[in-house]
Amino acid sequence: MSTSKRPAPAAGSVPVRSGLGEARDAASPLVPAAPSDRSVGLSGGGSDRSAGRRSEGAAESPTVRLREAPVPQPPAGPPRYAPEWLRLREPADAAARAHDLIEPLRAGLARLKGRADGLVVHDLGCGTGSMGRWLAPLLDGPQHWVLHDRDPYLLHFAAAVAAPRAAADGSRVTVETRRGDLARLTPDALTGAALVTASALLDVLTAAEVGRLAAACTAAGCPALLTLSVAGRVGLTPAHPLDAEITEAFNDHQRRTGMLGPDAVTTAAEAFAGHGATVRAHSSPWRLGPGEGELTAQWLRGWVGAAVEQRPELRERAGRYLDERLAACAAGELRVIVHHTDLLALCRPTGGTS
Repeated sequence: MSTSKRPAPAAGSVPVRSGLGEARDAASPLVPAAPSDRSVGLSGGGSDRSAGRRSEGAAESPTVRLREAPVPQPPAGPPRYAPEWLRLREPADAAARAHDLIEPLRAGLARLKGRADGLVVHDLGCGTGSMGRWLAPLLDGPQHWVLHDRDPYLLHFAAAVAAPRAAADGSRVTVETRRGDLARLTPDALTGAALVTASALLDVLTAAEVGRLAAACTAAGCPALLTLSVAGRVGLTPAHPLDAEITEAFNDHQRRTGMLGPDAVTTAAEAFAGHGATVRAHSSPWRLGPGEGELTAQWLRGWVGAAVEQRPELRERAGRYLDERLAACAAGELRVIVHHTDLLALCRPTGGTS
C-alpha cells in the first residue's frame, strides 16, 4: 500500500510495522533491473528452513539469479512485511485459490508459442513467493519464474528459502528476482512472458494501475492469473450485531486514497475485456475454523483495526467486539469466511512468447 499513514489491513494480512495490514508489498515491481552474474543453487526445503547449497548437483535444485536494481524507495513507500506472517497465511491462501481456473489456464498456455527453455512466469508483488510454490507444481514443463517486488528483503526470502523446485511433470523450475515499481510498468517489462500472476494485489491498486497492468499483459499476449482479491464480504459464525458495521468500515478503508478494494475484480475484468481478453472470475474464500486459530486472530486484529482507523467513533464498541471475537477464537467457537475472488484473463496471443 502506498500511504504514509499506518499500513492498512487487507483481508487476511498483517504488516511488520503495526501488526495490522496487508501482508506483502502492494506496490509490485515490474521494471526489469540490471542483471548480475551471480547464480546459486539453493535447497528447495520448507519455508521455515534456511536455504543451503545442495550436494546433489545443480540439475536437481532451482537456479536463482539475483538482480540488484538501483531502484530507490520512495519516501512514503509501503512498509516491509513479515515473512512469518506470510508463512502463517500461506496454507489458507493455497486452499482458497480457485483450482477450477487451472484447466482453462493450461489450455490458454498451450495455445502460446513456447520458448525452448519453457514457460516464463512473472509473479507481481511476490512477497515471499507463495504463488510460485502453489502454481509451479500444477503446470507441466520447465518454468522460469521472475519474482517482482519492491522490498529487497522479501525478494531475497522468496528466492533463498523455498523457491519451487519442480513442475507437475518433474521438469525443472528456476527463479530470478527483480526489484522495481508498479507505477513504472511498461509492456517491455513483460517481453517474453508466457504468464503473469499475482496474489492479493488487485485490491490495493488504483484503477489507473490496473489499467496499465491489463494493457501490459495484453500487449505481451500472455494470460494473467490474479488471485485472492478481497470481495468485500465476510461471514462470521456465530453472528454479532456489529459485524455489518465493521465490514462496511473496513471496505471504506480499502478504498481510501483511490485504491480499488472490493471493486478491484470488476474493474480489472472490464480493463482486460476492453483489450479483447476473455475473462473468468471464480470465488476463492478463506474458510477459517478452530484449526486456523492463530491466523484468524491475526486477521481479526487487522480487520477491526482498519475499521477503527476509518471510523474512529467505532473505537470503544469495536474494542469490546474484538475482545469477544478473540475469546471465541481462542475457545475454538469462531468460524470465519473471508470472501475473495480469483480472476483469469486469457489475452490474445501476439506472435508467441519467444
